[in-house]
Amino acid sequence: MFADLKRILPETCVLIALGCLFGLTINHQLVLDAFSGRLTAQPSAIAEESGLAALPMPAMLDEVRQLVASGGIVVDARSPDLYTLGHISGAVSLPMAEIEVSLPDFVQQVAKERTIVTYCSGFGCPDSFDLGVLLLEAGYRDVRVFEGGFPEWRDAGLPVGGGEQ
Repeated sequence: MFADLKRILPETCVLIALGCLFGLTINHQLVLDAFSGRLTAQPSAIAEESGLAALPMPAMLDEVRQLVASGGIVVDARSPDLYTLGHISGAVSLPMAEIEVSLPDFVQQVAKERTIVTYCSGFGCPDSFDLGVLLLEAGYRDVRVFEGGFPEWRDAGLPVGGGEQ
């Protein structure tokens, strides 16, 4: 029995390793996207039918560029000081810290049909997502969150305004 175990254990390890290798070969792009934070969830039909609160959809850098080119508006959720130091060129400042004061003016100035892309200080910054939720609650229909935020935009060499020019 011990001799069988000595033979079965290495064979099992080889089979598991081959299975992992095969799985990574088939799903390598999915794995790379997961580790780079580029996976986006699609809204489920169940959530839409049940009337659950809508959530803003994540957007990657290329998608943000396309949305801006097609008339979308970019909204900076960071503090006014950070906005002044540097922001995505053409972005509107709507800081989460001052949302109660500035949201009514924003709603009056920006049509609800426009696509809105919110951003903040990159991955791990919750302000852009929180702002996106508030904008959806305010009646905006197409709100996206640029999770890479200002750092990813700036590091890609794209146009910036403010002190980072």
